[in-house]
Amino acid sequence: MSVMVKESPINEKDMIAQAEAALADISRVRDGVGRVIFGQEAVVERTLVALLAGGHALLVGVPGLAKTKLVETLGVVLGLDSRRIQFTPDLMPSDILGSEVMEQDEAGKRSFRFISGPIFAQLLMADEINRASPRTQSALLQAMQEYHVTIAGVRHDLPAPFHVLATQNPLEQEGTYPLPEAQLDRFLMQVDILYPEIEAERRILLETTGIEDAKAQNVLQPVRLKEIQTLIRRMPVPESVVDAILKLVRSARPGQGNTETDKHVAWGPGPRASQALTLCARARALYDGRLAPSVDDIRALAEPVLQHRMALTFAARAEGTTVRDVVAKLAKGI
Repeated sequence: MSVMVKESPINEKDMIAQAEAALADISRVRDGVGRVIFGQEAVVERTLVALLAGGHALLVGVPGLAKTKLVETLGVVLGLDSRRIQFTPDLMPSDILGSEVMEQDEAGKRSFRFISGPIFAQLLMADEINRASPRTQSALLQAMQEYHVTIAGVRHDLPAPFHVLATQNPLEQEGTYPLPEAQLDRFLMQVDILYPEIEAERRILLETTGIEDAKAQNVLQPVRLKEIQTLIRRMPVPESVVDAILKLVRSARPGQGNTETDKHVAWGPGPRASQALTLCARARALYDGRLAPSVDDIRALAEPVLQHRMALTFAARAEGTTVRDVVAKLAKGI
């Protein structure tokens, strides 16, 4: 007769020790990124929180705001095997996933061999993801959700950890294909990148126009990143935080009794948004040196987690209302 053994929960002393070690590693990662990326503290925080939570992030910003540089720097600092795909209208799914080729041996026997594509990396940069057709964009769906791909009926597992950091230009929409809602929902967060503060831009001018640029240095290994991600999933979540998450997400859905939402929102976030808020709140707490998330973490993460999972009505858009406006009002109410 088999007996199921329940894994014993981690005790508080061990949890504190592991959190302190993780905090020291995260601090070194922040310093390593800060040597190359000047300013943009909120952007770096949110992107790192997405990676620490084990998810993917969509980086949205105009050209020249170091989106590509940030992804490259994170790959080096975290010690991840990184690949970059430049999305273009003629890009095909096989250019991302790989394809089978026919080979013939010395005896004349023919067979197929799978040649893996650039998606077989620990950190994939999907540059200007909305420039490829929906057919090509969909090549990422299974990988982002299930961490494997299927080619000719055969499953191929992706490396662990596996993260997608995609970039998108919000201004130039000529010849682009908007990401479908199903794919947007796979991104843990949408990180909006704004223009830098004047002091950060001054430092950029002085330190990037000389003979040598600052180079990123590796400070962490993928195995250690996986350990930190596991630790984050073990962190306790207070009941008050769970209630705040449920209240926020449900209030963002039409038909749930919120007058402002019913007026402005066409469709709202699903349960995946609640999962994302829970994971990201834990990661943000550890990023700040805390052992449990608070309601303030939910308020801070409401915009990046919810904005790409909601759509406004035509009337709301005509009035000039934005998703950020709606989310900000909802976040104040929790």
